[in-house]
Amino acid sequence: MHVKFSLSRWQLTAWLIGLLLVTPLGFLLFESLQGDSDVFQHLFDTVLWDYTRNTLILIAGVGLLSCIIALPLAWLTAYCDFPGRKQFEWALMLPLAMPTYLIAYVYTDLLDYAGPVQIALRDWFGWQSPDDYWFFDIRTLTGAIFMIALVLYPYLYLIFKTALREQSFKLVQASQLMGLSPLQSFLRVSLPLGRGAIVAGVTLISMEAMADFATVNYFAVSTLTTAVYDTWLGYYSLTAAAKISGIMLLILFLTIMVERFSRRNQAVYERQSSVNSATLYRLKGSAAWAASLACTVVLVLAFILPVGVLVKYAIVYADEAWNGAFFNYAWQSFKVAVVVSIATILLSLLVLFYQRIAKQAYPLIPGRLASTGYALPGTVLAIAVLLPLTQLDDALNNWLEPFGLSPGLLLSGTLFAMIFAYVVRFYAIAHGALESSFLRISPSLDMASQSMGKGPLQTLWRVHLPLLKRGILTAGLLVFIECMKELPAALLLRPFNFETLATHVFQYVSDEQLELASISALFIVLVGLIPLYFVNRSMEQNHS
Repeated sequence: MHVKFSLSRWQLTAWLIGLLLVTPLGFLLFESLQGDSDVFQHLFDTVLWDYTRNTLILIAGVGLLSCIIALPLAWLTAYCDFPGRKQFEWALMLPLAMPTYLIAYVYTDLLDYAGPVQIALRDWFGWQSPDDYWFFDIRTLTGAIFMIALVLYPYLYLIFKTALREQSFKLVQASQLMGLSPLQSFLRVSLPLGRGAIVAGVTLISMEAMADFATVNYFAVSTLTTAVYDTWLGYYSLTAAAKISGIMLLILFLTIMVERFSRRNQAVYERQSSVNSATLYRLKGSAAWAASLACTVVLVLAFILPVGVLVKYAIVYADEAWNGAFFNYAWQSFKVAVVVSIATILLSLLVLFYQRIAKQAYPLIPGRLASTGYALPGTVLAIAVLLPLTQLDDALNNWLEPFGLSPGLLLSGTLFAMIFAYVVRFYAIAHGALESSFLRISPSLDMASQSMGKGPLQTLWRVHLPLLKRGILTAGLLVFIECMKELPAALLLRPFNFETLATHVFQYVSDEQLELASISALFIVLVGLIPLYFVNRSMEQNHS
């Protein structure tokens, strides 16, 4: 039942927000369709196809390796009983808190020619030079695939494990009665039923892999993401960068279409039955310890070892890492994150309140438009934001020139560009968190407020906001954390002499001196653990 409020102002506000946040994408698409620039033509004739091929190989490799890691682990923790299962169930999500460039640096430091692994091998076998033995080079496209997959596999692990929990375990029991082994049940029952979840998880991982900049840049692997960065900062060609971004958007669109196409006409109807300790596969002997060992190896490689190395760096180089720069960059990151969190929450509240009280057609469109920025890679988003802001700066300077005023790059050259890009990118997080909270508020409360003569603004302020406190806190926390970790957009849009913790750490990684920023790196990891705690607690409540 819809409430009879006047919608003119709320409708206008919601549509303005939606159009404002989708404007950068519109400018990017328009710019990418313009006539060929000399820079883009040169890239097209020389290296662009290599960049595209590397990007596609990266996406496919990370997706395949993530499946190899995540699917068996999700099935083991969801359906099997073995030593440490309850602990592994949440611990295997921890690598999501680890930025990919940190794990890439740690393993490069460990496995390089001057690293402890190769030094130990030379001491053991008496080798004197690189000519005496062969050792793989981690700073390659294959190495980047392994590093990124170690960080991103928890997306698929979490999605597939949730799908397994929602499947009817009676189907698994039926497969047992038919004489299928646990492995056969996994391959012939669980995987086919979870195909939709698997495709969704791999699609998300593919989007994240394509968006990765720091790892491929550190490993000197040329992809479309690094091409956007180099084209803008190396050739100063915004048009060429926009065209390359358009290619990335095409790959992104095709990835989403493949995901939708794979689920066409697919519907699986099941009666859910909860998985409890009495219905799990009870692994015994070598099978049980093999399951524990598999989980341990992945957890050590993806999280425990990198964090241990960072802790060692922080202790050994405490005097150099614990300095005024850390507090300064932490404070700057904090300020940006707070402003973006407040902005996204306010905008989401306005759009969602219109969505709640609207009775016109298509009330969901403003929210959908405003949320599109979350799918854009950071480098692509930065270019998309620069396009309208530079034109606004030019128009403003031309308008003020007769008055003898020249504000310069008031929008594109200041912190405003970075904050606006963050709002465009992370609005969807706040929108999603608040939307679920709005849905739990009974419409009868709106009707009661109307019967008492309260207008829309008073209803939002006095009725909804008190009930949305937890959702607002959750949304703000999630956006805050993402802002603290964001790197590609910050690298391209930060003003001169402005650093965040993420850019500060990345600069030291690029200079092979992560030890001097180890405390900042550990702080980023600790911040990233916060949402994982809430996710795990929510899953435990749902499972119970």
